[in-house]
Amino acid sequence: MKALITGISGFVGSHLAEYLMNNTDWQIAGTVYGPYANIKDLCGKLELYPAELSRLDVVSFILEQSRPDYIFHLAAQPLPSLSRRDPWGTLETNIRMQLNILQAVVDLQMHDCRVLVVGSSEEYGLVFPEELPIKESNPFRPLNPYALSKIGQDLLGLQYYLNNGVQAIRVRPFNHIGPRQRPGFVAPDFARQIAAVEAGKQEPVVRVGNLEARRDFTDVRDVVRAYYLAITQCEAGEVYNIGSERAYSIQDLLDTLLALSTVPITVEQDPARMRPSDVPLVVADCSKFRAQTGWQPVIPLEDTLRDVLDYWREQVRQETKDH
Repeated sequence: MKALITGISGFVGSHLAEYLMNNTDWQIAGTVYGPYANIKDLCGKLELYPAELSRLDVVSFILEQSRPDYIFHLAAQPLPSLSRRDPWGTLETNIRMQLNILQAVVDLQMHDCRVLVVGSSEEYGLVFPEELPIKESNPFRPLNPYALSKIGQDLLGLQYYLNNGVQAIRVRPFNHIGPRQRPGFVAPDFARQIAAVEAGKQEPVVRVGNLEARRDFTDVRDVVRAYYLAITQCEAGEVYNIGSERAYSIQDLLDTLLALSTVPITVEQDPARMRPSDVPLVVADCSKFRAQTGWQPVIPLEDTLRDVLDYWREQVRQETKDH
């Protein structure tokens, strides 16, 4: 069997590539747009296509060359914060790439190819307390252009399944964290600051936004295992939430990271880090996915955050060495 991972050198893509290499006998291909650092140890074992996926002819060429049995479409503009500054850029990037993947599968008559369409818990947006925990049937009330782009991807997957018979499995992952996640997300933003303080590169202060919000956090290594189960065991045309089904406050993340730090650090609220519309509590109901696959997350949050902090300590060390 063969899998194609779009965005294989990204945060989630690189962890998925490692998981598939270690747990299956599949051949692994991937598209790369940007640095290769996350997959440098795997490069010799992967079939790689340096490509940007906004053109259908490029995507068709890659699918024709690689002929995958499974497509994990992970390439995306992943930052809600960036989507507020560049709404159209986010919509255009995320929706067009998804459309090209699905259309190329149809054009090449890849009838048996299974496609994982990765949405987001951001699709649900404004959730009322009586709607918790969030089921797949919850209405969409998107609060940013990134959320809207993910609704577009999600419903394209449904449309191509209904209209063209594409074997699209849709997932809506909740917040996932781990080593290699880029700045712009809460865990790496905290960890990077702490690592810089420890290295004497920053005054002993961590600047933060809203610490009251509670979110459903899962380790990325548990999430990629869920993606593998989704694409191999779930039903085409269906949609599945993926999350820990537990809510942690941003304060919990910060306190855990500060407890792992080797130096005393104070905390300051930074108005620039406050989001315009923060829902107080987001937590998933994953009973549908669990019933289908038996999946459960197994990595404790403290272990995840320790790995995130160690990753950023190494990044800061490298930056210091390079300069």
